[in-house]
Amino acid sequence: MILGLGVDLCSIPRIQRAVRSPHFVRRLFRPAEIAYADGMGNERSRAASFASAFAAREAFAKASGVSMYTLALNSRFSLDRTDAGPRLVVPPELDPSYSRGEKQAWVSISHDGDYVAVIVVIEGR
Repeated sequence: MILGLGVDLCSIPRIQRAVRSPHFVRRLFRPAEIAYADGMGNERSRAASFASAFAAREAFAKASGVSMYTLALNSRFSLDRTDAGPRLVVPPELDPSYSRGEKQAWVSISHDGDYVAVIVVIEGR
């Protein structure tokens, strides 16, 4: 059963300006997200990676009802990129029902020009 749906559109140039601040990057993104973005090779691709992670937080917040403030301050919530595709890491202290397998967060990311679009669907078992 679908419990929530969230979508976010994020401007890559806006994030590109924001991530020039190391404080912004350290405060909002997790070490694995930073390492992934830093490994992208150029400033534009790095910004697109951060924009994806930022939009994933926004879309998850909309789908779940968890505030963006809580997601920004939670040190373990993150967007993880795997060979199978992107996935959201929802730590037990944020909502234990994900680690118990009662909920699953599905994420889809699309880039086009200056924008990143992210959709998050929360499914209950």
